[in-house]
Amino acid sequence: MVSADTAGPTFELTAEPPDVDTLAVGFTEYGLAGFTAVDYLVDQMEMEQVGYLDSAGPPTITPFEDGTPRHHTRLYADEDASLGVVISERFVPPQMAESFADAVDDVYAQLTPTNLTVLSGVPVAHGPEDHVPFYIATEDYRERYLSDTDIRAMGRVLRRATAELVARGIPDDERPVGVFTTPAHPQAPDAAAAVRLVEALSATHDVDVDTEPLAEFAATVEAQYRALAERIEATQEEMMPDDRMYM
Repeated sequence: MVSADTAGPTFELTAEPPDVDTLAVGFTEYGLAGFTAVDYLVDQMEMEQVGYLDSAGPPTITPFEDGTPRHHTRLYADEDASLGVVISERFVPPQMAESFADAVDDVYAQLTPTNLTVLSGVPVAHGPEDHVPFYIATEDYRERYLSDTDIRAMGRVLRRATAELVARGIPDDERPVGVFTTPAHPQAPDAAAAVRLVEALSATHDVDVDTEPLAEFAATVEAQYRALAERIEATQEEMMPDDRMYM
């Protein structure tokens, strides 16, 4: 928990948050899959911003849209969906994982959810058959949310802030913690991976959200990258000199 005497980031509430069942977290990571997933939830469900991360020291980034700046890490909540969302547009460096987890602990205590769920894409070698969601979860999370699903376990070591959040849930019987993850690609955003993460959350929690617009966006992004790759390949072939060694 973050106290008043603790030097570190804390969430500043800008509105009275409702009690929620699920607190979902998405970071700026490889492929932006988790970030894109929670950003889609906020936008599609028209969630209200109820707080932001008040970081110690100057911000490393200040995002903006249409000339209007915003805090890089924000807290949203929706009473009807009983869902809270922490979205971070700033990469959380390893040395800040513990202090960031402290701030999330504080938010968790104020919103009193029944679980913490992290959405995250990972860079891992994979084939088309692995374009599905996987999980890493504490025992109580598995029993409560995953026992009746076909979502498979992921065999990887967690790192950075996600690892810190999950580790804190292992000895805490009052906080089931789970991670939905999926292989992500380097092009950003990997919207197709984000679709898989949102669908995993929707299938295991009482979160009703239409993923069709995000799936359409994913198809558009994939087509754009495919066309770009074809243009690059064609350019490289045009620039390749003729091999006249054997003439």
